[in-house]
Amino acid sequence: MTTKELCEQYLTALNEGKLERVLALFEPDASVLSPLYGRMPVAPFYAGLFGDTNRSETTFVNMFESASGAVALQFHYRWTLKNGRMVEFDCVDVFSLNADRSRFSSLTIIYDTAPLREDFDAARRQSA
Repeated sequence: MTTKELCEQYLTALNEGKLERVLALFEPDASVLSPLYGRMPVAPFYAGLFGDTNRSETTFVNMFESASGAVALQFHYRWTLKNGRMVEFDCVDVFSLNADRSRFSSLTIIYDTAPLREDFDAARRQSA
């Protein structure tokens, strides 16, 4: 599988909200660094994200691959929170790849949280 195919599978699994499909793309000990959730192991991060989500819709923009085993995936994210509020933003996910480039070994998510922080916090308070 190519790196682009791996990234396409990731966006598809994210859109479908399929925890098992997303986790299958990562090494079991992978971690995620997110602007809203902080640093977490991959499984609890995606379980929390999908728990806070009614719907995800991503639009692929670009992919940048380095020779050193990293890939940056740029996409537009329409995220419908559990309370029905929809937030939109541009995002870059920077993945480290494992040695054979078949799975992600870590993820750093980059986007501006300022426009969505209030809606995110309100949705989390409502679901608590």
